[in-house]
Amino acid sequence: MKHIAIVLPPREGFAPGASGAVGLLVHRLVTWPGSAFEGLVVGAMAPPGFAGVAYRQVVPVWHAWRQTSRYAGGVIRLLRADPPALIEVHNRPEVALALASALPSRVTLFLHNDPQGMRGARSPNERARLVAALAGVLPVSNWLRDRLLEGVPDTARVRVMPNCLDLSALPPRPVCREPLVLFAGRLVADKGADLFVEAWGRAALPGWRAEMIGADRFRADSPETPFLRDLRPRAARAGISLLGYRPHAEVLAAMARAAVVVVPSRWQEPFGLTALEAMASGAALIYASRGGLPEVAGDAGLVFDPDEPAKLAEALRCLAGDPERLAGLGARGRARARMFDLPEAGMRLDAYRQEVLQG
Repeated sequence: MKHIAIVLPPREGFAPGASGAVGLLVHRLVTWPGSAFEGLVVGAMAPPGFAGVAYRQVVPVWHAWRQTSRYAGGVIRLLRADPPALIEVHNRPEVALALASALPSRVTLFLHNDPQGMRGARSPNERARLVAALAGVLPVSNWLRDRLLEGVPDTARVRVMPNCLDLSALPPRPVCREPLVLFAGRLVADKGADLFVEAWGRAALPGWRAEMIGADRFRADSPETPFLRDLRPRAARAGISLLGYRPHAEVLAAMARAAVVVVPSRWQEPFGLTALEAMASGAALIYASRGGLPEVAGDAGLVFDPDEPAKLAEALRCLAGDPERLAGLGARGRARARMFDLPEAGMRLDAYRQEVLQG
């Protein structure tokens, strides 16, 4: 079995109840039993992480000015004694470049966010240097690929590698779904949390209820922000239950019960994992026309422009009054989610790793 190192972003958690989307994806892939690779996960949080996963904590070096540079130095020091043949860096171009220049390993970079907002990839020249210096760059959507290659010559080194779910691990779906509309995600303006509250108040759906799971951060001690203080009374007036942060397993269980899940993001979603989870859970999906969401959901959901809250309210009324359409969207979502199942994604990633190692 070939050994690789997987480098998390410096602020990413890697433990049950403490992981964001990147940490959960890495855990999914590194524990997939069909893989021909054995991964060592390295990150900033103190062990233990997930049970059964090899994990090492990075101790930053202090001679560098920026936090990311200190973190990269710590990774180099950790891996230098026994560098693996392949290193996969998640979401930090600066870290990937530093490792590629200091270690003999082949280095690839997974992009989960817009590279044009990242140090080391903001300008076309920086992005061209990044692609040339690494063994490969793996955006998780075509939207991100286009952002990476904007002003940069196309190259085979850039390969879209979508996120995945382990469909076999999802909670069971009840025979009858609850008349529940669910928002799950960070309660911030970019995610459209206030848009959801406004649309629900307009929709006025007797016999239905709405819940919002999430906080400002992906953790139980997430701070109370001015946005949340403003949102709470508005949600109460609209009759929405704010449930706060919940572990990922509870979010998936809520999606399995809900008839409708709404993903009303204002910002350009790099992928849209919440939408994929909703489809895989069998809920009818309503999603915003932003970033990678349309390529994830396609025609397996109702799409709306988040600049028009009335359109979201209209979509909610439409689905609530049409049980046949609700069921049809749920079935289409489950079928589409199979395109992103873990075994398919794991085989695709392993094939890519072999290709990289063979040069």
